[in-house]
Amino acid sequence: MSKEIIVIIGGPGTGKSTIIDGLVAKGFCCYPEISRQVTLEAKKQGIEQLFLENPLLFSELLLEGRKKQYTDASDEKQEIVFIDRGIPDVLAYMHYIGDSYPAHFDLACRENVYTKIFILPPWEEIYVSDEARYENFEQAKLIHNHLVETYKSYGYELIEVPKDSLDNRILFILDQI
Repeated sequence: MSKEIIVIIGGPGTGKSTIIDGLVAKGFCCYPEISRQVTLEAKKQGIEQLFLENPLLFSELLLEGRKKQYTDASDEKQEIVFIDRGIPDVLAYMHYIGDSYPAHFDLACRENVYTKIFILPPWEEIYVSDEARYENFEQAKLIHNHLVETYKSYGYELIEVPKDSLDNRILFILDQI
């Protein structure tokens, strides 16, 4: 069996991190979402919301972090690695806000190819805002659409994870691998 680098994507508040935590609890190798780390680092430097104040810098930092996650996942001993969000997410968010980005963003998506993409649909009943998730539910649905469009533009087939209990969502994902 060759290396499987599997990404869990979806708009804000769809349960990605909860699923990643559940997979970790089952002993799988998983990499967490890094945008909160980037945001916290910026706050330490006095920038309250880096994505809103300097979206290109925020996206550059995310891109570098996600490229590193891809490289690290490729080097893992485990045959299956799950990642909370992938490199194309960076472009999808730039599309969402209507900003342009340098050509190396596109190149990073073409050079770092994932095995499978699982997408979590918008789910209003579990959606919660917090200090790092400032989007409302309507914005989360728009982001979802940009994610679908962006990943499909790179040739990915998206596997939609049904709205269900955490255990059933994890079972669905594992059954697809």
